[in-house]
Amino acid sequence: MNKRDQQRQRREQKQRDAQKSEGTRKLLSRFGLYFVVPVLTLIVVYTLMNQAPTYSPIEVADNDHVRGDRDAPVTIVVYADFQCPACATEHDAMMRLWPEINDDAHLIFRHFPITTTHPNSWTASLYAEAAGRQGRFWEMHDALFQTQQIWSPLRSVEAEFDSYALELNIDIDRLHADMQDESLIEKIRADQRGGNTAGVRGTPAVFIEGRQLSQPTTARIRQAVADAAG
Repeated sequence: MNKRDQQRQRREQKQRDAQKSEGTRKLLSRFGLYFVVPVLTLIVVYTLMNQAPTYSPIEVADNDHVRGDRDAPVTIVVYADFQCPACATEHDAMMRLWPEINDDAHLIFRHFPITTTHPNSWTASLYAEAAGRQGRFWEMHDALFQTQQIWSPLRSVEAEFDSYALELNIDIDRLHADMQDESLIEKIRADQRGGNTAGVRGTPAVFIEGRQLSQPTTARIRQAVADAAG
């Protein structure tokens, strides 16, 4: 075989290899179009359908944790992170003020854990939400804020949180089981999605009758509730 024939054979082989490669690419494209894309679409639809609904700061949901009378005229919604020091300060201000405003307002807590800076906040939300399944949400909520300086620096908080639950006469086995419940987990995620939609960019975020209150000090909360109550 002369040199020219060898070159011709190499060109023909390259053409055959290119045709095979193109055929494989088309086959993979068809596979993606007829199998992968529909499967991904189903996954997205399933995820969206199984997400808990979100609510605006003016709405009161059936699964909201409400302190005070739901029929009180003024709705206060707080998006907070249990490990956030500013949230603990806001909680203290709200509790000192609460006896003055509870005839006019009801208070709703929604979870907004910022785990990038507060790694224990998600676990704290799980404990509070699971305590709520036993009618002890607000007790655990208050305990977590009041003891924040104790547990915030801990690498593992479960034993500490268990001790709070025992002090509140909460069934620990049931508490731990509820913390694994996907619907409970989704409640926390839905609170955060709702906060994002409402424009929450940091915590605490306090909304009174749907309007976010900057610098939620005792005096500002008192005045905003009085204005809203008329």
